[in-house]
Amino acid sequence: MSEFAYRNGVMHVEDVPLPRIAEAVGTPFYCYSRGALVRAYAAFAAALGGLDATICYSIKANGNLAVVRAFAELGAGADVVSGGELERALAAGIRPAQVVFSGVGKTRAELAQALAAGIGQFNVESEAEIETLSALAHARGTRAAVAIRINPDIDALTHDKIATGRASDKFGIPWPDARVAYRRAAALPGLAIAGIAIHIGSQMTSLVPLEAAFCRVADAVAMLRADGHGIRRIDLGGGLGIAYRFAVEGQSETVPSPADYGAVVRRVIAPLGAEIICEPGRALVGDAGVLVTQVILCKRNKARAFVVVDAAMNDLIRPALYGAYHEILPVRAPAAGAERAPVDVVGPVCESSDFFARERPLPPVAAGDVLVVASAGAYGAVNSSTYNARALVPEVMVSGNAFAVVRRRLTVTDMLALETVPDWLGERPVARRGAA
Repeated sequence: MSEFAYRNGVMHVEDVPLPRIAEAVGTPFYCYSRGALVRAYAAFAAALGGLDATICYSIKANGNLAVVRAFAELGAGADVVSGGELERALAAGIRPAQVVFSGVGKTRAELAQALAAGIGQFNVESEAEIETLSALAHARGTRAAVAIRINPDIDALTHDKIATGRASDKFGIPWPDARVAYRRAAALPGLAIAGIAIHIGSQMTSLVPLEAAFCRVADAVAMLRADGHGIRRIDLGGGLGIAYRFAVEGQSETVPSPADYGAVVRRVIAPLGAEIICEPGRALVGDAGVLVTQVILCKRNKARAFVVVDAAMNDLIRPALYGAYHEILPVRAPAAGAERAPVDVVGPVCESSDFFARERPLPPVAAGDVLVVASAGAYGAVNSSTYNARALVPEVMVSGNAFAVVRRRLTVTDMLALETVPDWLGERPVARRGAA
């Protein structure tokens, strides 16, 4: 979060004070630092420097076109998991040959769309998908480059809802069945075996499970090459975590750096002599974004004190969905020695799960104050919804001393324009005076 810092008591994003943006676009809004995106990408590129490696940004973490374009300008490819994400990648300037299409449930239409676009690799996750892709590619008179995603049955030691490499998870082909799957793929028309793929989870704060998964991949590569398959690419997926706790003394997190990750790749994977693909998402964008919100009111009951803000779980669902922790900071630095008191920071949505923090020690805040929900660049805006008919909030990008709205605020009028009432429901009823 080095691009987000207090200057003269006011939180800045690079060289722009956050209150200036809040005044211009209103709250709530997401704000991204281009400098933070560049810095995070450079760290990964340095960690893999000298290797035959491609960084394919995982678009599911944050699909904003300006964010993806920033990575495209740096030479990144893209990891996509839907036809919509493929369109975003191409619209942002990612070259088709640098696109990897992952995902456990690609439709025939999505596979055909990716074939027409000429993407670089399909990460197939089932024998049924192998058959379907073969038929579609053969009918087009082309060959699709495929890597089979194996499930190594390794616990990523992360949140249960974002672990993807255990035998009980829906992703990939069980690693003991890899031999059979590759034999079948090699026998089918329209397919060209390019490599092997793996991804065991997200927000991993230890390299131990990653190294175990990489070792399993290395064993599989040796076995498959002995069977005559040309494994020339190894797709390592993503999953490296970030430190969400950094402001509270005694509770800060330590996570592996890209350099630490790169050292494992060099030790386990590089000796195999294959092209390497990695697919970081959160590690590139998580710390590059914040959610900015204003306090509506403060209230207290017998049990708790509440700070009610104008952002809600529909804007940032991670705390409600995962119990995720985000630092919450006032946009104006509190006075030195300001006493902190535990409060619940909650939104206006009609759900008890609509919260950003429980019993969080914060300095005194009042109605009208602006707060920053930190490390919200990943799985924030991309997971937002219009629940309670709340408009999607704007997204802003800062570069140096300039900022631009990179997604405007969706209005209720915009939402209503997407809907129609069938004629057989009759005329719009006239509101009755005094009706509840």
